[in-house]
Amino acid sequence: MSSLTTLARPYAKAAFALAQDSDAGAVALAAWQSMLVLASQIASHEQVADVLDSPLVSPAQAVELIGSASGEQFDQRFKDYLAVLGENRRLSLLPEIAALYEQLKQRADQQLKVRVVSATALNEDQVKRMSAALAKRFDCAIELDSEIDPSVLGGAVIYAGDQVIDGSLRGRLDKLGSALSR
Repeated sequence: MSSLTTLARPYAKAAFALAQDSDAGAVALAAWQSMLVLASQIASHEQVADVLDSPLVSPAQAVELIGSASGEQFDQRFKDYLAVLGENRRLSLLPEIAALYEQLKQRADQQLKVRVVSATALNEDQVKRMSAALAKRFDCAIELDSEIDPSVLGGAVIYAGDQVIDGSLRGRLDKLGSALSR
């Protein structure tokens, strides 16, 4: 998965730069995000993904497929962007590009989407304290989503952008097991 991220990162940065260059400002950033999400949903569809991976399909045909599936929802600048992705055979990276673009947009908006996985549901006080601590650590507003996974055993695992903070009992036991096996 990290190799996909490495390949997708420059394209996500380019999309973000193109959106920022627009006179529409924040509206353009949101519009590009919507277009990327739609394009990634189209590219993720099983039949479309098979076509995009086929060496028998030209880059222009692949771009046309995504463009026609979107209807009239892509502007010309975004179509040109898709053409570059097509020429470089990177249309299959659209889901990863969309996710990275969202992270770039959140940073620009001084927001961070955080996913917290814990063994039990977090109460309101825990959510507030965790959000405040994360806001202080990352110096931005926090949008916190919580998830329950009993395999965590205790504590929590926090996914903040590209960082993972493992404060779970399962993580501690795994580290202890590794240390003892050495």
